[in-house]
Amino acid sequence: MAAVVKAIAAISLVYDISVGVTLSIFRHQFQDIFDVPATRPAIQGDLNALFVTCVGIGYLLPFRDPLRYRAYMWIFGVLLKFGGAVAFTADYVLRGSPASFLLFAASDGMLAALTLAALLRSGGPRMKP
Repeated sequence: MAAVVKAIAAISLVYDISVGVTLSIFRHQFQDIFDVPATRPAIQGDLNALFVTCVGIGYLLPFRDPLRYRAYMWIFGVLLKFGGAVAFTADYVLRGSPASFLLFAASDGMLAALTLAALLRSGGPRMKP
C-alpha cells in the first residue's frame, strides 16, 4: 500500500505545482478562462500561488518515503484538500462564485478521498522520528 500512497503523492505534487505555477505565471489567462476578476490586492494572488506551489513541493517528502511522511499526507492530502473542496463548493453555493470553480472542488475532493482511503488501508507506523 505504500506504493499507492507514493503514487498519490506524485499526483498531488504535479497537481499543486501546476496550479501554483498557473496562478503565478499565467494569472491573466486563468482569470479569463474562469471568468474571475483580478485578485485585489495583487499580493494575495502572489501568496496563494506561492502557498500552493510550496505544498506541491512538499509532496516530495511522502513520495520519497511514504511511511515516514504520512503526517504530511494527512495534513495536506486529506485535511487541506477536503477543506478546499468544501470551501470551493460553499463559495459557489453561498457567494455565487463561477461554476467552473466546482472543477477545483471535484479535483480536491477526489484527491482527498483517494489519499484518505490509501492512508487508512496502508496502516503501518504513523511517523518515524
